[in-house]
Amino acid sequence: MAAEIVNPRSDSENRDASERDGGAEPLESFDPAFALHRGGKMAVQATVPVRDKDDLSLAYTPGVAKVCSAIAEQPELVHDYTWKSSVVAVVTDGTAVLGLGDIGPEASLPVMEGKAILFKQFGGVDAVPLALNCTDVDEIVETVVRLAPSFGGVNLEDISAPRCFEIERRLQERLDIPVFHDDQHGTAVVTLAALRNAARLSGRPLGELRAVISGAGAAGVAIAKMLVEAGIGDVAVADRKGVVSRDREDLTPIKAELASFTNKAGISGTLESALAGADVFIGVSGGTVPEPAVASMAEGAFVFAMANPNPEVHPEVAHKYAAVVATGRSDFPNQINNVLAFPGIFAGALQVRASRITEGMKLAAAEALASVVGDDLAADYVIPSPFDERVAPAVTAAVAAAARAEGVARR
Repeated sequence: MAAEIVNPRSDSENRDASERDGGAEPLESFDPAFALHRGGKMAVQATVPVRDKDDLSLAYTPGVAKVCSAIAEQPELVHDYTWKSSVVAVVTDGTAVLGLGDIGPEASLPVMEGKAILFKQFGGVDAVPLALNCTDVDEIVETVVRLAPSFGGVNLEDISAPRCFEIERRLQERLDIPVFHDDQHGTAVVTLAALRNAARLSGRPLGELRAVISGAGAAGVAIAKMLVEAGIGDVAVADRKGVVSRDREDLTPIKAELASFTNKAGISGTLESALAGADVFIGVSGGTVPEPAVASMAEGAFVFAMANPNPEVHPEVAHKYAAVVATGRSDFPNQINNVLAFPGIFAGALQVRASRITEGMKLAAAEALASVVGDDLAADYVIPSPFDERVAPAVTAAVAAAARAEGVARR
């Protein structure tokens, strides 16, 4: 598959469309985003020529029958003689799309197409967007399981919490290919990489840091888990009702599990109270953190305010009190962007035909991503740019090596 930008329609075609629509101006006339998306952002492209009857007989019948029969006898050959080993399904139900929320499968397609071209552009991985017209957990799981023979991996995208946790878990149990919910783990990998470098810049080990996460959804839970795996000193997570702690009686099963391995200090109360003396703030929830709460953090603190388009703490405010500031936006330094992680993670997993993506593979991805910064480390450069050509190869190699070390690689 080629992830190609399809050219917008010509002026004459736009005029024809305008006439058919009763004279309304085409959308392209006032917004270049619509012009870019006209006709979609990607297309399928053949990798072999079909120029004459000889080509046709090899690409299709009768030649294809030999390959089909060989795969029927040795199923593992599907990886060598089809696209399976290099293609990922990007699956959504359209219930948690960017900052737009539950907008449905059709409206999610522009985002899923975008995800697919990022896979190709930054990781050399082909991807197919699949927007499912169902939100039931059982139906989504069964649908993906039935589609799985065509793909080497599954990237779950923009599925609302808490259903996303169960869907990922059940698919991982039933499939022998990597299943990865990028909203969770991609965010966590990039966050950990940036935090490692911020800690290195300040001369402090992760084990001495106390972090507070705003948001107990998909990203917040995954970041907390990864920080604990990486050896953070302590991390507390806050939802709309305050800090997630063992003494709360209103916790969902996911949050009860979260309380079991976070908040060793036993903090309770509001997010603002938890920030007093904290070394790290990580925002994945939206909303606004009051400036006095940011001012109450420890000296030399790190503020990662990643909500888009409006960070929980505006960088101008954060820089008054924090040594390192990161956001989810591309117009500020230190952008926490998932595209730094998921293309290389899948490229590495597919390269070795991994059966799954392990915690060790995710930690290896974070370490590799952090290492790209190298000696150029600075307060405004704790994470590389998505356009740094060193990123995907570094992450790919680290993930492939970790898969082999953990025994999930099949070549």
